[in-house]
Amino acid sequence: MYKNDKVIRRYSEPFKLKILAELTIGKHTKSELCKLYSIAPTTVNEWIKKYNRKDLIDTRVIVQTDDELTRIKALQKELKQLKELLIKKDLDKLIDDNYLTVAAKKLGYKDALELKKKLNI
Repeated sequence: MYKNDKVIRRYSEPFKLKILAELTIGKHTKSELCKLYSIAPTTVNEWIKKYNRKDLIDTRVIVQTDDELTRIKALQKELKQLKELLIKKDLDKLIDDNYLTVAAKKLGYKDALELKKKLNI
């Protein structure tokens, strides 16, 4: 056998429908069925799409209480405030560094670092 030879598997229609029926019953999960019958999960997903079985597509259901929603909103507001404070702090530092650079040049220092050393900043 050559290394590029692949095993191509063909599944019968009744077999595909049997897998989808087992998924519908809920006896096994999709991953369990894939391991049990040595089928790739993407293959099962293709069968779900082919037979238009949208009820078998993995879906997420998020249930939130009012307390959780208010907590999330409060955390989002706090995050926004913290981001604004961080931006302000970064701008203040940038302004301070520029002031030091200008002051260093006016006072005859080589750069702001030399002025910082002299002033022990």
